[in-house]
Amino acid sequence: MIDIQNVVKRFKSNKQEITAVDHVSLSIKKGEIFGVIGYSGAGKSTLIRMINLLETPTEGKVILDGTDLSALSTKALRQKRQKIGMIFQHFNLLWSRTVKENIMFPLEIAGVPKAKREQRAQELIRLVELDGKEDQYPSQLSGGQKQRVGIARALANDPHVLLCDEATSALDPKTTDSILDLLKEINRRLGLTIVLITHEMHVIRKICDRVAVMEGGRVVEVGDVTDIFQRPQQEITKRFVQQVTKSDEILSAAADWQVDQGWVVECRFMGEVAGKPVISQLIRQFDIEVNILQGKISRLKDSSYGTLVIQVTGEEAEIKRAIGHLKSLGVGVEVLAS
Repeated sequence: MIDIQNVVKRFKSNKQEITAVDHVSLSIKKGEIFGVIGYSGAGKSTLIRMINLLETPTEGKVILDGTDLSALSTKALRQKRQKIGMIFQHFNLLWSRTVKENIMFPLEIAGVPKAKREQRAQELIRLVELDGKEDQYPSQLSGGQKQRVGIARALANDPHVLLCDEATSALDPKTTDSILDLLKEINRRLGLTIVLITHEMHVIRKICDRVAVMEGGRVVEVGDVTDIFQRPQQEITKRFVQQVTKSDEILSAAADWQVDQGWVVECRFMGEVAGKPVISQLIRQFDIEVNILQGKISRLKDSSYGTLVIQVTGEEAEIKRAIGHLKSLGVGVEVLAS
């Protein structure tokens, strides 16, 4: 669907050359929700803007549906862009136009007859659940409602791809979840390929199938979200996972635990094993005692992810056998103190 081939983007600033994106290659499948996560300055916004050539790559290619976008004429690129919708952090709505008029605007530019513009706008208003708001202006809407207008407008030309540039960063947590649920439903109903960038692992956890982690203009890790949560490889990826699992809080609390009386172990559960009575089985099977110190279960897009911190006491050899058993069940295990 989308093939990003060794793209580089350099900017000149104060006679200096800055490399914002540094030889990035990604392949995004048709119909998936693909996330790109990184801190400010990682290059993720520049990367997503190169997918529709709002930024032209200094080097490399962006291929959409088999077409090299950089090889297109201005007219052909404009037509191709009609099949790439985009939503933004700060909505970018036309404040002098109503909800319906904002949604119809891309169709007006594309030369669609008024009757069809009206019909399409009403379909999209129902899709994003803004019934009754069509004649209101952006200033009369909440942040979440404004973003729903932005989503409807981005869908006006029936695009194949939807790009989301920090689309929930300006929203409160409850509204963020409602927008993410809407994007997930749009992906399910329309089969739309969604590419989103964010600095929040909660967003990745909730709706993405796969994720690429960016740092310093490069992609340092990429994979299925479940694999990234269970086995993060890079330090920056581990920090992002900790946004959701709160391992940093666990470690900071370790000083309060009586580690001299046993081992403190963090267990990470993914999928089916998250719902099984693993700890009770462990106590029955091995000559150890287990004290639960802290735990949390989170939902990924299509599965569960849980963390549990336990204090295990007993003979060292028996503790090691118990840990080995947990690993054999597919539980991620990290010894925090022993």
